[in-house]
Amino acid sequence: MTRQRLALLGLLIVCTASQAAERGVKVISPGRLDLGAGEMAVGVSQASPQILRVLIVIHGRLRNAESYRQSAETAAEHAGQSATTLVIAPQFLNEADVARHHLPDSVLRWQGNDWMAGAPSTGPNPLSSYAVLDKILERLSDRQQFPALKEIVIAGHSGGAQVVQRYALLEHDVPSLKTAGIALRFVVANPSSYAYFDAQRPTAFDVATCPGFNDWKYGLEKLPDYADGQTPQQLERAYIQRDVTYLLGRRDINPHHPALDRSCAAETQGAYRLIRGHNYFDYLQQRHPEGLNQRLIEVPGIGHDGNRMFTSPEGQKALFQ
Repeated sequence: MTRQRLALLGLLIVCTASQAAERGVKVISPGRLDLGAGEMAVGVSQASPQILRVLIVIHGRLRNAESYRQSAETAAEHAGQSATTLVIAPQFLNEADVARHHLPDSVLRWQGNDWMAGAPSTGPNPLSSYAVLDKILERLSDRQQFPALKEIVIAGHSGGAQVVQRYALLEHDVPSLKTAGIALRFVVANPSSYAYFDAQRPTAFDVATCPGFNDWKYGLEKLPDYADGQTPQQLERAYIQRDVTYLLGRRDINPHHPALDRSCAAETQGAYRLIRGHNYFDYLQQRHPEGLNQRLIEVPGIGHDGNRMFTSPEGQKALFQ
C-alpha cells in the first residue's frame, strides 16, 4: 500500500487507501491526524493559500465522513467560497470498523455510537470525542499555519447534529482561539434530539415509565467526564451566548423514519425532527426572553437529507453567512 505524506495543521496527515469490507463503515477516510492520544481518521479538502474559514463537518451514525466532506465542498463551491474555505471531516470510527478494515492500533476508535455523547475512545488511549474537536480547534488557532483565518464553523446533520449541539453545550473554551480573534459558530441540522437544561419537556409523559429522560444526552443528569464538573447553570449561561444556527428541513416530519430516535427520552421532545427542533428553540426563548445569540431556519421542500440541507440556499447561508 502506498502512502503519501503531507503537512497540514502543523502535524502529519498520512493518506492511505481503504479496503472494502462486507460489514461496518464502507469507506475509511484517507487522512490521519496525530492528536497525541492517537491518530484520528479524517478527510480534508484541497488546501488553499488564503484560508479565511474552516468548516468542520461531522458525520452521522453511518460514520460516512467522506460523503459529508464532499457535501460540504459542494456547498462551498455553490456559495462561491471554495477558494477561502478549508473543509475538515473527522471520522469517529468504532471498534468494528478498525477490526474489519485491519487498521493499525494507533487509530482512535469508540465503542458503538458512544462517540455521539462525548464518551472516551476505547483505544489506543482514552480521549473524549468532544476533546478531539478541542484539539482540532487548538491546531487551527496557530497563526503561523493559518495567518488569515477569521472563523471556524462546526456543522453536523442528523447524528452529527446531535454531536454539534451537545459539543456546543459542553465545549471547553479554547483560549488560543480568542487570542487569535477567530470566531466560532455552530450549525445544527435535523438532529433526532437535544440536550435540555431541566426536567421540562414539551410533551406529556409518565416519568415512571421513562426514568432516564433527563440523563445525558437528553438532559444534564449523569454528565460525561468531559463536562469537567460544570453545573447546569454554568453550562446554560455559556450555551446561550454561543453562535448556534438550528437548520430544520420543513419536510423532516416522518414520526416513523428509520433513523429517528424513538426512545422514550427522545419522544418526550416531540413526534418528529421538525417539531422537536421548534420545541427546543421555543424552550430556549421562553427561558431567555432577553434574547439569544441563536436562530432557527427552516429549509423548504427538504426532509432528512444532509446533502440537500447543506447545499440548499438556506444551508449555504447558515454555513457561510
